[in-house]
Amino acid sequence: MGADEKTRQSGEVSRSENKGPILPTVNPETEKPQPPKVAIHPAFYVATWIGLSSSVILFNKWILDTLEFRYPVILTTYHLTFATIATQILARYTSLLDGRKTVKMTGRVYLRAIVPIGIFFSLSLICGNLTYLYLSVAFIQMLKATTPVAVLLSSWVMGVAAPNMKILMNVSAIVVGVMIASFGEIKFVWIGFIYQIGGIIFEAIRLNLVQALLSSAEYKMDPLVSLYYFAPVCAVMNGLVALFWEIPKVSMVEVYHVGLGTFFLNGLCAFLLNVSVVFLIGRTSSLVMTLCGVLKDVMLVAASMLIWGTPISGLQFFGYAVALCGMVYYKLGYEAIKGYAAEGGRQWAEFGAARPALRKIIVIAAALFFVFVLFGGFAPAEYNPTPYISEAASKYGWSS
Repeated sequence: MGADEKTRQSGEVSRSENKGPILPTVNPETEKPQPPKVAIHPAFYVATWIGLSSSVILFNKWILDTLEFRYPVILTTYHLTFATIATQILARYTSLLDGRKTVKMTGRVYLRAIVPIGIFFSLSLICGNLTYLYLSVAFIQMLKATTPVAVLLSSWVMGVAAPNMKILMNVSAIVVGVMIASFGEIKFVWIGFIYQIGGIIFEAIRLNLVQALLSSAEYKMDPLVSLYYFAPVCAVMNGLVALFWEIPKVSMVEVYHVGLGTFFLNGLCAFLLNVSVVFLIGRTSSLVMTLCGVLKDVMLVAASMLIWGTPISGLQFFGYAVALCGMVYYKLGYEAIKGYAAEGGRQWAEFGAARPALRKIIVIAAALFFVFVLFGGFAPAEYNPTPYISEAASKYGWSS
């Protein structure tokens, strides 16, 4: 037998099986299907933002007007102090403010960019809270519809954007609608109107300064990080104003009348609003944000009517509707609205085919609500039907 044949035979001999334990080549833990992560629906973030935003406005109105704590600058200073302390705690113990680590903040940038923004932010907050002393929440929300117009015009004046007459024509409907609503306002107070317009102008300037700052990739920051930098400046400025304007007049009796617990909940609500904005951004589209803003404003007008009995005239209702339509058109544009309308019409037709009875109920309810609002708004503020009933009864010889 040759060497080659021996080698060939040895290759054909079966090897003895290894009786020891066989080590796995793949970790069995990794092969197990991982449970899916629970995803929170965007509607939850939208509802939270609408709820907190509306609550802050109604809460402030309730404290300043109903509870008669007529010190809006002190209240604003408290909000900003609360935000300063809260953001410092979140920066130290959570990851919500880790975005600040990517911001190249220096002393020079803070003085030249953050401080001016903080000053205009303070002025807008002061004017906005002063307005609650004179105007209803409903009328304030109607005036706030002009904010996109103020932002547009101030961006042209500040050189942030080039003038565009086509865009100006697009926002003209907002101005016309708010003018109609102002003429229809039953309880119009000039000083409150001036404060609100001032707050809108200061807010528009602040937004343009923020846009100019965020145009650089080095200073990109979310709303909570922005609050981390702006709140201390605003708190100091508002505190100085309050020190000379309101603190000499306020008493601890008025503070205890509101209640320390109420003040704490008010500050917490205002701060949580900023936190909710951070979670909302990136989870919804521009259409959803626009429509949610409109829905929030309408809900605030309705809440003002229910809580404080604010009278709304038919002319005011019509003007506000024009302003809201103009705002939606300005933010979305004709083509986007046309596409969304076509999609909405298709889904409404499918819904009608699937549930025709429910669709009829919705249409009838909407029509009745429109008629009720329309004729209820045009009705006189004080209406006593008794004389007319008595006259009709005496004509037919009935006892009234």
